[in-house]
Amino acid sequence: MSNETTREKQDATTSAGSNGEGVGEDIIINASGHVQELDRNFGFFSICSMGIVTGNAWSALGSSIVVALYNGGPPGVIYELLAVSTFYMGIAACIAELASAIPSSAGVYHWAAVTAGPRWSRICSCAIIGNVVISMYTLFHPEFVPKSWHVFVVYVIVTWICCTGVLFANWLLPLLNRLGVILILGGVLVTILVCAVMPGVKNSGYATNRSVWKDWDNQTGWTNDGFVFLAGMLNGAYGIGTPDIISHLAEEIPNPRANIPKAIFASMLIGIGTCFCFLVAIFYSIHSFDDVLSNSSTFPLAEIYYQATSSRGGAVALLSIICAAMVFTLFGVYTTAGRMLWTLARDDATPFSSYLSLVSKRHRNPFRATAACGVVCTLMGCIYVGSTTAFNAFVGSFVVLTTLSYLAAILPHLLTRRVHVTPGPFWMPEMMGLVVLSISCAYIIVWNVVYFFPFSLPVTAKNMNYSVVIAGGLTVLVTCWWFWKNTHGYRGPDLGHSDTIVEDEARVDVLEWL
Repeated sequence: MSNETTREKQDATTSAGSNGEGVGEDIIINASGHVQELDRNFGFFSICSMGIVTGNAWSALGSSIVVALYNGGPPGVIYELLAVSTFYMGIAACIAELASAIPSSAGVYHWAAVTAGPRWSRICSCAIIGNVVISMYTLFHPEFVPKSWHVFVVYVIVTWICCTGVLFANWLLPLLNRLGVILILGGVLVTILVCAVMPGVKNSGYATNRSVWKDWDNQTGWTNDGFVFLAGMLNGAYGIGTPDIISHLAEEIPNPRANIPKAIFASMLIGIGTCFCFLVAIFYSIHSFDDVLSNSSTFPLAEIYYQATSSRGGAVALLSIICAAMVFTLFGVYTTAGRMLWTLARDDATPFSSYLSLVSKRHRNPFRATAACGVVCTLMGCIYVGSTTAFNAFVGSFVVLTTLSYLAAILPHLLTRRVHVTPGPFWMPEMMGLVVLSISCAYIIVWNVVYFFPFSLPVTAKNMNYSVVIAGGLTVLVTCWWFWKNTHGYRGPDLGHSDTIVEDEARVDVLEWL
């Protein structure tokens, strides 16, 4: 019998004893305090693959590469990635520690309730693919003028192909993740080799060492280069800023207390490594940065690939890799998004919670919650047709909203000096933990203020940074919802199972664990 199975049965016994009620042998209460409803389909390799595939760091970074180039040119993009990676490794360590101690699919929502302590617990608690496809068509039809509805059509098709796959093929998801990680890692290797070799084969020339590593090029309109560097770190965060992805499958893998932290670090290191190598390769393959910055394509990476290969067919082939990789990413996105909505619904924290909280006995997944995510994403796509500025405001708020959610769990963990969390197998030593937590919180607070500033000057309605509007509006909306729901059935995460300690699961010092 595995340690996780032992843990679950002990949790069930604890629950029965505390309530004074009998619990049948077939009823298992997991570490989140809920009945175990999902099958543990994912092994360690599958969950690592899920982190790499859903994060898909190099593809995400490549999709915003032109925006990144305005913040210092190639040297700025590379050094900003390295700087932000250092901070995100700290955030990943904080999340890994909490995931090891409290392996709940609710993730930061559950952790925020525990780390704050009993008194404050209830208070704390597809468009890119469309652009790629249109750009592939535009490479062979330069006269074609892409419209927003072209992107929307592809967006909707891909959204529901992936969402349907997650809904009806839950048993197939581990295999899809394995195939996806092969494609993503193999794809980035092929892309790096092509961009490194083809300029020499075609005699189109390489960029100079100076232009890649030294020539700072600030085209944002801001006069302070230090501020531009800080703001440019947002681009790197967009690529690697999802260290919590794996935690939302905590109830579907064996021994999550040990496996989740390992998978988090593995996916983060691979994501950072592939991003760095990818950036260096494509920057050396560019022989005209002006053409890249002035390109009107819906996906400017197409111009970079065209310069690298000197062939429209070669550019389409490389874009096909990134497109296929993103399809696998969407399978992971809908898997995790559906689980996140489901965990909120089972605590009665969402509208229509009694409907969304049900797990399909036939498909063995949170069917309704996942389908709801597909509907919401489709409606978000409609915004793109009406206003690309409004749509980009939602997408651009991604980093701010995710880091603020991390702060809701990490900051109380720091302020209470980690006293409300029973250590799991991965636990940082006291001083090391407090330092990492402090730096992570400081980064989130300071950089989120920087990320609210306009991307460039002069400011217009089109280039304005609306993240502050989105983040502020959602904060007000969720706060109002909490005050109403707090008196209408909201229960919050079950805190009683967080203190359960497994006899055969010894506390391991982080240095020994690594």
